[in-house]
Amino acid sequence: MASARREMVLMITITIGLYLSCSSSEAQLQVGFYDTICPAAEIIVREEVNKAMNSDPGIAAGLLRLHFHDCFVRGCDASVLLDSTPSNTAEKDAPPNLSLRGFEVIDNAKTRLEEACWGIVSCADILAFAARDSVELAGGLSYPIPGGRRDGRVSIAPETMGNLPPPSFDVDQLTQIFATKGFTQSEMVTLSGAHTIGVSHCSSFSSRLYSFSPTASKDPSMDPSYVSQLMQLCPQGSNNSGSLAPMDADTPNVFDTRYYTNLLENRGLFTSDQSLLSSDVTAGQVVEYSNNSDIFMNDFGAAMQKMGEIEVLTGSIGEIRFNCRVIN
Repeated sequence: MASARREMVLMITITIGLYLSCSSSEAQLQVGFYDTICPAAEIIVREEVNKAMNSDPGIAAGLLRLHFHDCFVRGCDASVLLDSTPSNTAEKDAPPNLSLRGFEVIDNAKTRLEEACWGIVSCADILAFAARDSVELAGGLSYPIPGGRRDGRVSIAPETMGNLPPPSFDVDQLTQIFATKGFTQSEMVTLSGAHTIGVSHCSSFSSRLYSFSPTASKDPSMDPSYVSQLMQLCPQGSNNSGSLAPMDADTPNVFDTRYYTNLLENRGLFTSDQSLLSSDVTAGQVVEYSNNSDIFMNDFGAAMQKMGEIEVLTGSIGEIRFNCRVIN
């Protein structure tokens, strides 16, 4: 039985390799990649995201963040999904990733996809599709996501450091780290809009409430009523995993432009959020998005599509994992 399964895996791997080499001379990503080889692929992913959001609307932000954290480390290769082993600590167990969630949604989609189209759909593509579906199901616009990514075989916790922007960054630091991934400052402001949904642990911003500087306990740039609201949610010393605050206090589960309006009202949760007003150029973009949701939604879709193509593995590079948590 094991021998027969190995032979089947080899045959499928060869078939997929031939398909990929014939589908494009440069093995580029393409919209509708699975239309022929696994027509139900994107439908199954969307169904699993929808099911998860019906029981937990906040999971949309988790899936969006999961895709972001994957792409900014080693590219969009699903390395963030790999479990640690006795000899290696994987990305998901690095400090910046300990609060990531949504892994079970990806697992559920992968299980169904393996039953429908064994060995065909990569975990990296599932992540990209799930992030797109999360945005739309939360109230945003859908955007085209090409498929054809393959999964990496390496995941190293220390590689998260320096690749993922912390909430303490200012606008110049944000601009620089996004530039290393090929993004303009404008695209950085656009992608920051993902903070219109989701929650944060108090430890990510509590210094703005209790120990901002040697001369001020509270960040003077914050709206005082917002500070009071956050202090109720996050009493001093409440940096444990159970203390959370919405990143958008008004519509935390709706993908809209309220994030940018909050910034204009000095109600940005992170230093990195509020810093977008410190530059005339980025502040102007914040005002534009706050006043015109159509522009933001279109820009966000384009930026997400671009993000989903960071250092992707295609063609014969990488693999199609049978289990998103372990290499084949």
